Amino acid sequence: MRDFFVLLFLVSAIGFTFWRPWLGVLFLAVFSYMNPHAYAWGMMVNFPVYQLLFICFVIAFFMTKDKQPLPKDWRIPVFFTLWGYFVFTTLIAVVPDAAWPKLIEVSKIFLPFIFLLYLINTREKLYYLILTIAVSIGFIAAKGGLFAIASGFSHRVYGPPKTQFNGNNEFAIATLIAIPLLLLCMRETKSRALKYMLMSWIPLCLAAAISSWSRGALLALTATGLVLLWHSKHKLVIIPILVVIGVAAIPNLPEEWFARMQTIETYEEDESALGRLEVWRDGIAYAFSHPFTGAGFQGWLWVSQRDWHSSYVEILAEHGFIAFAMWASLLFGSMISLTRLMIKTKNDESLVWVKNWASMLRASFVAYAVGTAFLGLSYWDILYHLVFISVLLRKFALDEINNKQDSFSNAR
Repeated sequence: MRDFFVLLFLVSAIGFTFWRPWLGVLFLAVFSYMNPHAYAWGMMVNFPVYQLLFICFVIAFFMTKDKQPLPKDWRIPVFFTLWGYFVFTTLIAVVPDAAWPKLIEVSKIFLPFIFLLYLINTREKLYYLILTIAVSIGFIAAKGGLFAIASGFSHRVYGPPKTQFNGNNEFAIATLIAIPLLLLCMRETKSRALKYMLMSWIPLCLAAAISSWSRGALLALTATGLVLLWHSKHKLVIIPILVVIGVAAIPNLPEEWFARMQTIETYEEDESALGRLEVWRDGIAYAFSHPFTGAGFQGWLWVSQRDWHSSYVEILAEHGFIAFAMWASLLFGSMISLTRLMIKTKNDESLVWVKNWASMLRASFVAYAVGTAFLGLSYWDILYHLVFISVLLRKFALDEINNKQDSFSNAR
């Protein structure tokens, strides 16, 4: 029965994609983050649903005229240059048998973003893309949060199988990235039912992140929480509520959870933490000895025989300093761009939506930047979704500002 519903959903997604190709961007996000076919039991488990949907999406893309020119933004050429640099480092990778499959995997992640930039050509469509990503991750996280509360936080919560965030650590970071997006959609929607649904999911997402037992997620939660609190208009109400929730929740957390979190302070006594530090040293040392090429994809197989456990070390050790600079510019440059956009529009009441969107997207970037300092997720599609959503937000905001200025000039 599950296979039938997954097949029905796939057929419906293909039909809607041919009807309105921009919806294909949303459906690809659903299959990427929610991964519904992983919950099937029969043939649909291994059926190439994403590939089939993507092929249909590409056909629909070339059939439609509803496209916009590629936005003029520095991040787009940087993204393509970085992608090309990955090809270069793969050509001379130290473990080519592992590097080439990884390049193909990363290219499959990157390719749909080209079409996203052409098809998401209105603010409304961009909102629906953000909503789709938030709901796809938020639904799974809320489900995990219910399990966490029901089990008294005594078991770790994991992500859906066969996804990029199936592990407990990855799942926690994805959940924390999704929380600001849920807040963004909750503020923007006019549907009271949707608003209340998203509002109920947010504490469940927090419960799921806590019950992942991830130390990196705890640090990311702290950083993201501070950013969200900074942007809140109701600090005097929220802070006491958080204190009450903390007082109520702490006694229910198992001792094992506290013991694991306490190793953040005593990392020099924790074998896992010491192992990560050793891997980071190896990766950084290799990058200095091969500053322009790195080791190539999956270079950890040669350099340290252990996973990098850090997106920053991963991109640096595998591709060198030039690739690291481009990758870091996409991450931190987008955060700076969002900040500048907030400053530019802060005194215009008609553009309050820009401040809301930019502040929440920036909070999601913070969750990624802090959380993946301890996880090798530099090729994660959620990062590039955030980057290009930020590109489109800037475009639509500046278009609206320019239109207002033109209207004012014409009125004079």
